[in-house]
Amino acid sequence: MFKGLIIKKDDQGYRCELADIDESVLPDGDVKIRVEYSTLNYKDALAITGKSPVVRQFPMIPGIDLVGTVEQSNSPDFKPGDRVLLNGWGVGEVHCGGLAEVASLKSQWLIRLPEGLNGKQAMAVGTAGYTAMLCINALEQNGLTPEQGPVLVTGANGGVGSFAVTLLSALGYQVIASTGRTEEAEYLKSLGASEIIDRAELSEPGRPLGKERWAAAIDSVGSHTLVNVCAGTKYGGSVAACGLAQGMDFPATVAPFILRGVSLLGIDSVMRPIKDRELAWARLAGLLDLSRLEKISREISLEESVKVAEELLAGKVRGRVVVAVAS
Repeated sequence: MFKGLIIKKDDQGYRCELADIDESVLPDGDVKIRVEYSTLNYKDALAITGKSPVVRQFPMIPGIDLVGTVEQSNSPDFKPGDRVLLNGWGVGEVHCGGLAEVASLKSQWLIRLPEGLNGKQAMAVGTAGYTAMLCINALEQNGLTPEQGPVLVTGANGGVGSFAVTLLSALGYQVIASTGRTEEAEYLKSLGASEIIDRAELSEPGRPLGKERWAAAIDSVGSHTLVNVCAGTKYGGSVAACGLAQGMDFPATVAPFILRGVSLLGIDSVMRPIKDRELAWARLAGLLDLSRLEKISREISLEESVKVAEELLAGKVRGRVVVAVAS
C-alpha cells in the first residue's frame, strides 16, 4: 500500500481523494519509481476537479509530472538508484501518474534527472518550464534572435508564462508580458519582463492585422488572444502556441500568414520525442537562475492538492505548484 490521490467515477459520481492505494491499481510498466515530487498543472487541476474530461480510465492517479528514484527495473537503460523524471506521455490521463508515492512506468518515457537540478527544482520547472523551453527552441530554430525585437509572452503569470519570461530574459531577449493581473507587474519585472500589458488588449475580437509590435510570441491562451498575437507580429515573425486557457477556438483570418509571412508553430509537450526532451532539459539546467525558482514556485502537500486545484482553475495561483509526495 502507498499514499496517493486517486480519482474514481462510479454510481457515487466523480471524485478525487487522498487514500491508501493498493499496488494492484498500478498499470504494467518495466520501471517502478519511488516518487519524491510531482506538480500541479492546469491539466492536473482539470483532472482532479472533473471540470474537463481529461481522465479517460478509472480509477486514475493524476499527475503529469514526477521525479523520483528507480526502485525496480526490467529495462537495460535504468537501474535501481537512478534519478529520473517524466513529463506527459498520457500519464495522469490514461496511465497512473505522479501524485502518489509509487509509479509504474514505461522506461521509454523517462529521462535522467539533469545534472545541476535536484528533485524539487526539477518539479518547480516541471511541464511548464519544459514547455516554455520547447517554445523558445522552436522560435530560435525558426530564426529568432534577440536583435529582431521584443518577444511577447501571454498568460505571463502562469507556469509556462513565468518560465518563458525568465528564460527569454536570460537569453538576452526584450520581453513584453501580457497578464490579467497587472498588480503582479513587479513580479514579472523581477523575472525579466521590460514591459507589461493588460490581457484585455488582446482577449477581445480584433482586426485581421494590427500594428507590428513584437518579433515573436509564446502563447498559452489560445482563442481571440492568439488571433490578436498573430495580428501584431512583425513581418517574418513566429508565434509558438502551447495552450488554451481562453479557449480551443482560433477565430482568425489568414492575413498575418500570407501578408506578413508569420509562422504559427504548434508546441506539443506530451508526446515529444526523447531527443527534444533531453535538449530542452539540458538547456533549462544551464540557463535557469535557480534562485528565481523560489519566486516562481511554492510547495504544497498531497493533502492540499485538491483544494489548490480549485484555486488554480479560478486563476488564483501564481507560477508553479510543487507537490511534496514522499512521506
